[in-house]
Amino acid sequence: MASILIVDDNIDTCKLLNSFLGRKGYEVDTASTGSEGLRKVKENKFDLILCDFRLPDHDGLTMIEQIRSISPLTKIVIITGYSDVGLAVKSIKKGAFEYVTKPIIPDEILNTISNALKSNVVITTSDKPQKEDLKPKKDNFVIGTGENAKHISKLTKLVSPTNMTVMIIGESGTGKEVTAQRIHNESKRNKEPFISLDCGALPNELASSELFGHKKGAFTGALNDKKGVFELANKGTLFLDEIGNLNYENQIKLLRVLQERKIKPLGSEKDKNVDVRIVVATNEDLKIKADRGEFREDLYFRLNEFRIDLFPLRNRKSDIKEFANFFLKKANSELDKNVKSVSKEVLSIFKDYGFPGNIRELQNIMKRAVLICDNTSIEKDHIPTEICFPQPNTDDFVRSGTECSLKEIVEQAERKAIIAALLKAKYNKSKAAKMLEIDRKTLYNKIDQYELDC
Repeated sequence: MASILIVDDNIDTCKLLNSFLGRKGYEVDTASTGSEGLRKVKENKFDLILCDFRLPDHDGLTMIEQIRSISPLTKIVIITGYSDVGLAVKSIKKGAFEYVTKPIIPDEILNTISNALKSNVVITTSDKPQKEDLKPKKDNFVIGTGENAKHISKLTKLVSPTNMTVMIIGESGTGKEVTAQRIHNESKRNKEPFISLDCGALPNELASSELFGHKKGAFTGALNDKKGVFELANKGTLFLDEIGNLNYENQIKLLRVLQERKIKPLGSEKDKNVDVRIVVATNEDLKIKADRGEFREDLYFRLNEFRIDLFPLRNRKSDIKEFANFFLKKANSELDKNVKSVSKEVLSIFKDYGFPGNIRELQNIMKRAVLICDNTSIEKDHIPTEICFPQPNTDDFVRSGTECSLKEIVEQAERKAIIAALLKAKYNKSKAAKMLEIDRKTLYNKIDQYELDC
């Protein structure tokens, strides 16, 4: 019987989840503050923790770091509102398994808990090496057909057959891991292992062991020999996600491996030869970190043999319909549902939404919509209100620290006005043109310009 800890300052939420999950056969405990929750994690072993992102004394990111340091194998699911989706995505990069949004839907929380408890763990303190085969099965991911997607496909096809080290840069949720999988699948190493390690969720004290392995007795708790990810990925591809979070000491060790293609497990006096193709990913500019002395410059240049920049979903509007339909089919399969389509109104709302969590957020939105859909089509009522009527956000006008130009601001406002008119006119373009006080031809040109699907 799995044990679950609920950490939420809303007493009613704790009581409801305690009662609901208890009836489903789980052992449940609760805590109303972060400090109380951490104390209970120290005192007891939990298989999974449901933790509210906003607590009176800690935020979700701090809780994840503290829980992982106390109990690295415990799965963490973050509870959040849609206004915090961007932070929730960061939580996953810090080591959370998944996030669920309020209001909590019983079937959704049960499905998330079940998936978390069943999942394999890449990062582990056990002596038995565990690995996650991330080679995608047929139809397990979608690429997109827009110009940005075609550009990325061209780059991956160029670099995949080589042995060059690849650096993938993009915001959280833009598909860095999928891109790494594609590079491996299209390479000459595609019959060999593809191993993934998230450096962002890797405690510093475990990093050397996870990367290079250790010998029995190398440190307290090392009861057996253990292979690191370099040895597990031998002859294949090693994907190091969030490489910028690797500490300085292990940056030095990684540089040596890249130069000499040899590893030395902790506690061993002998080197081991390794033949591994390296793909790394980051959501930050490592050149800036290197200039500030926060990342080794020599390692940066070694890793940056070939760079691929992934576009955020807000810059891939023409792919949204394809992505939404793909995630619709995937959710139907996972939830045993039979929802047929996504309405034009919902697709228009999606194209007007900023998606701070990028493709991952769209996937979660579609899965939740399919779960609660009671007919054959995803309609406006099936998606969160916060997406239909997003609150003003400075991120709409400031991206990556750079202010939008006046032209971009005007285009954003114009696009929203056209969508609003089309919705009000029920996609009658003549009526929409009259509302906007423009001619029909101008409206058609604007629809093409903004890639509106209507």
